[in-house]
This record gives sequence, structure tokens and C-alpha cells, in this order.
Amino acid sequence: MATTPVRRLVQAPFGALPDARAVELYTLRNRAGMEARLMTYGATIVSLTVPDRQGGFDNVVLGHADLDGYLQASPYLGAVVGRYGNRIAKGRFTLDGATVQLTVNDGENHLHGGARGFDKVLWTANSTESNDGASVTLAYASPDGEEGYPGSLEARVTYALRDRNELRVDYHATTDRATPVNLTQHSYFNLAEAGRRDILDHELAIMADAFTPVDAGLIPTGEMTSVEGTPFDFRTPTAIGARIDGDHEQLLRGSGYDHNFVLTRSGEGLRLAARVFEPTTGRMLEILTTEPGIQFYSGNFLDGTITGATGVLGHRSGFCLETQHYPDSPNQPSFPNAILRPGEEYRSTTIFAFGVAPR
Repeated sequence: MATTPVRRLVQAPFGALPDARAVELYTLRNRAGMEARLMTYGATIVSLTVPDRQGGFDNVVLGHADLDGYLQASPYLGAVVGRYGNRIAKGRFTLDGATVQLTVNDGENHLHGGARGFDKVLWTANSTESNDGASVTLAYASPDGEEGYPGSLEARVTYALRDRNELRVDYHATTDRATPVNLTQHSYFNLAEAGRRDILDHELAIMADAFTPVDAGLIPTGEMTSVEGTPFDFRTPTAIGARIDGDHEQLLRGSGYDHNFVLTRSGEGLRLAARVFEPTTGRMLEILTTEPGIQFYSGNFLDGTITGATGVLGHRSGFCLETQHYPDSPNQPSFPNAILRPGEEYRSTTIFAFGVAPR
């Protein structure tokens, strides 16, 4: 008997912005039944549906049921953040002898690209479908001076879903003036039931021997501190909730985990950065990246005031693992360089690989 071909790519409207510009929703599917839904507003992952050990499928990321939810209240749910993901101290840095002042939108600091970062703009889309899978490439032209950033930046993000239950995210950017660039994906994951319960029983491993401690404003101090003997040692799988409320200065400053981990690497290319296992469903998530760091955020500021597609988003109902250059790199000469210059290409890849483990 012939099998019905999988319709790997579906495009549909997803509402309109206040200025009447249309937002599109792209659904990518694979032969294994996994589904990724992506919208052009914010280059956002709206949902990721993956199997559990029993073969049942559920969405494993926090999101809203419709566009209005994202416009009204969305702490970067599923979005691509930029031009510079994470924080820059006081929104200020020196570049080639000149002081650059960015928008300040997180206390006295700049966070995730400013008041209107890449998560709040409309991207254009180009999709492809083949026997090997489906992909959507989203593009955005950031003008010179947007949120204070120098230079015009041409940014692209490609989401590709393959049959081995991997969602690959490729980032690319070019500029006509020197500018900091740090693009990342800000999905909140919950491998049990997206948003219906907390993530404290998830078992997390991070391939990092050190992390970058922060000051009271969550800005890195410039140090790279060993995780040995601290609540930040995830070199062996540990429940997220095992030490999260401990009396440790860094946990108190972040109200939990909200820290950059220095990934242990050798050579170039993709490396395993983190692995998460959820024991009740058997779901596993592995994150591979070309980036030098990963931000682990335990959903500390989700407080039940937002209702998503699956209900109220309560405290620690989702976690983020954001592959990245380190926070505040433009002000930290010892951190990996995050300045893109004319004639150079910004390239970064992250893979979200899903699987299941037996009991």
C-alpha cells in the first residue's frame, strides 16, 4: 500500500499588526510527526510538537494562541533577539574610539536589542520544501541608528526541520559599519506540558567548566569562575530545582539561574552544549552550537500574569538555553569578540535535537 506523502510546509495568515501589515505563520512537518510553527513577527517559534516515550505528541515551548497575545505581553517567547542578545551595561560601549549609546530598557542597561529589538519587528520570509525536509528563511534589514546601533545590518535566520527530529537554526548577518551582533533564539522549553507545570524536575547537563558571575544588575563582572563546588555545576545531569533556591550570592542576584556558561570546546564547528531530560515523558533535548556560551535562564520572572496557549505561565514554567556570545562583550576585552565589521560575515548555528529515553 502506498503511503501518503507528508505535506512538509504549510503557510497561513496569522493576523495583522496595528499598522495593518500581515503576519504569516509557517508550519514545518517531518515524517516522524514533529511539527514546528514559526511566524514572521519576531522570527518567532510559536510551537514545537514532539513525541514522548509513549508516542504521544505535545507542544514543548511556551507561546500564545494568536498574534494579539504576543503584541500584548510576551517576554521574548520563542523570538529571535538582537541586534545584541542579552545585556550591555548602561547601554554604552566604546567602538573604534567613539562612544556608542544604545536604548536603555532594563533598569539602567540594554537588553535583547532594546525597546524594539528584533523580536518586535516583521521579518520577510522565503520557504523551501524537498524530500529531505522543509525550511523557512526570515530576513530583516536593520537601519543605521536603530536602537542606537551603528551601521545598517542585513540579518537572516533559517529554520530547517529534518526527519531525525532536529530543528536547525542558522544565523547570518552583514553590516556596512562596525557593530556588535549577537543573535539567539529565546524559546522557553517545558518538556512535560508546556506551561502547565514547572520545570524543576527536568534534569539538566551543561558542557561547561566555568560561568560568568554577574553584579547586582546582572552584568558580568568580567570573571570566568569555575563551576566546581557551586550550584552552577551541571557537568553531570542535575534536576533544575535541586539547588535553585540555595543561599548562594549568584542565585540570589538572578532570583535563580540567569547566567552565561562558558562552553568547554575544542576546535571549531558544532559541539554539544546542553542536554535536558524530563523523566515523566522521557523526552530529551540536546542543544548543539557553534557559539562560545549558553545562557541558562530558569523562568524566574514568569509570575502568572501572562496567559499563554496552554494556560497561565506560572513561576518557572519554562526554561531558556540561549546559545550566544557572552553578555556585555563590547565592554569586556577578555570575552570573545562580538564586533562585526564591513566585509565580514556573521555566521552561527544552533541545533535543537529531540529524542526519548526509555524508563
